[in-house]
Amino acid sequence: MRVKAVLLDMDGTIVDAFPPIIRALNQTFREFGLPQMTPEEVKRHTGKGDCSMKTLFGERREEAAARFLEIHDEDYLDQIRPLDGAETLFQWLQDCAIPAAIVTSKSQMRAEAQLGKLGWTSYFDAIIGKIDGRPGKPDPAPILLACEQLGVTPQESVMVGDGIADMKSATRAGSCGLGMCDAFTAEELTEVGASACFNSLPEVHRWLQTAIN
Repeated sequence: MRVKAVLLDMDGTIVDAFPPIIRALNQTFREFGLPQMTPEEVKRHTGKGDCSMKTLFGERREEAAARFLEIHDEDYLDQIRPLDGAETLFQWLQDCAIPAAIVTSKSQMRAEAQLGKLGWTSYFDAIIGKIDGRPGKPDPAPILLACEQLGVTPQESVMVGDGIADMKSATRAGSCGLGMCDAFTAEELTEVGASACFNSLPEVHRWLQTAIN
């Protein structure tokens, strides 16, 4: 394929933002008298696209969601860590005049805040996060919106992500899914539509160099 745009998930794909999520979720579990999750369980749960407060807390979901965000937002911006190769990839895409977008299940506000904190905002032509009324991954809507804003068809794009929801969303939109193996294996990601799987961003970068050049 001829790649004309690159879409990227955030957590577990370009940044390690899980420590504040894990801490806030488990503290909320404790306060609500529920069993805690291991870091691996949290990553897999969020990566499936089913990390709704209804799934976790039932009828107390609104109360739990408010408490989770209160804990999470205390110092989360100071705990975000870029993954190896992220900024090198972004700079290369920019140098090649390949438009890039963030497509995340994180709220729009928090996605923009994290990118600003890292100094990465200028690398992206679109940021598609969670807002009221916008379906999230694994629905194809976020990818279709990103492609529309970048001026490409989904078939001309690749979606890089580490979760089941990322690959399902890409497949349903008609984009090429590139899986990052962490919480999920290459077999699991391929089963839901990943065209190729990698263990690091530098590996993704090398694949893109071939596809774009």
